[in-house]
Amino acid sequence: MDAPEQSFDSASINVALVRRLIDAQCPQWRHLPLRPSENSGWDNRTFRLGESLSVRLPSAERYAPQVKKEQQWLPWLADRLPLSIPQLAAQGSPAFDYPWSWSVYHWLPGNIATPDNIRDTTRFAEQLGGFLRALHRVETEGAPVPGEHNFFRGGHLSVYDDETQTALTQLHGVIDTRTADALWKRAIATQWQAAPVWVHGDVAPGNLLVQNETLSAVIDFGCCGAGDPACDLAPTWTMFRGKSRRAFIGATGLAGDVWIRAAGWVLWKALITLESANERTAQLQQLIDDLLSTNFHAI
Repeated sequence: MDAPEQSFDSASINVALVRRLIDAQCPQWRHLPLRPSENSGWDNRTFRLGESLSVRLPSAERYAPQVKKEQQWLPWLADRLPLSIPQLAAQGSPAFDYPWSWSVYHWLPGNIATPDNIRDTTRFAEQLGGFLRALHRVETEGAPVPGEHNFFRGGHLSVYDDETQTALTQLHGVIDTRTADALWKRAIATQWQAAPVWVHGDVAPGNLLVQNETLSAVIDFGCCGAGDPACDLAPTWTMFRGKSRRAFIGATGLAGDVWIRAAGWVLWKALITLESANERTAQLQQLIDDLLSTNFHAI
C-alpha cells in the first residue's frame, strides 16, 4: 500500500513564507521585492523575486520529487535545445514548516501562448515541432524513467486504462464511446520500439512562452523523463488544425503508430476531464470528435 501523502496546506505558500525562506537561505537577495506571479501555477507556486528571478515551490508532496530532477537535468538540457528553458539560480531546502526542496530560477520574459498573441500559427507549429525534435535527440543516459514522479509521461498508456474505461462508461450517450474505445484499444496495443528519448511531458499553452508573437521559451519540466515521445504530441489536436497541424507533425520528424498513442494520451485526458466536468463542455466534445475523425494513415 502506498504511504499517505504528507499533509501540508498549500495556502501556507504565501509571500510571508517565501520571504523568510529567501532571507534565510539566499541573503544576497534580501533587498529584492517579492510578489506572486500572475500565472502562479497549480502543481507549483511561483513568485517573482525582483525583475530577473522567480521562486518555485511544489504545492504538494506528489510534486516534490520533480524539484531535484529539474535542478539536476535542466542545466544539461539547456545547452542542447534551440529555445530558452528555465535556468537555475539557487537551490532551497525545507525550513519554517515548509517540508520540501524548492528553487530559484532566472525569470524568462514572455506571455503564455494564446491564439491572440501568435502571429503565424504555422510558423509557431514548426518552431514547437522543431524544439521537440531537438529534445527527443538529446542523450538520455541516466535520465529518469517514467513513474509517479512525472505521472508516467513517456510510459505505456495502459497505466490509465482503468480510468479511461470508467470515463467511457460514464460518457455513454454523450460522445461516440464505441469509436473512442476502438481508438483507445489501438493506442494501448502499440508501444515505442526505439530507444527512450527525452520527453517534456506537459506540452501545453501554459508552458509555452511567446515574445514578439513567436515561440521564445518552453517552461515547466516537472513531468520530464525518458521514454515514448507520444505524450509530447498533444498539441497536434489541442493547439493546431489544418496547415499548422501538418507543419507540427512534419517538424517533429516522427512517423508511424506514435501518432495513434499521441491521440490516446489526448483522448484519456479529454475523457477524464469531460467526465468530471460540472458541465459537458462543447470544447472538450469538439476535441474528442476531432480525435476520432483523424486519418492516421495520412500522417
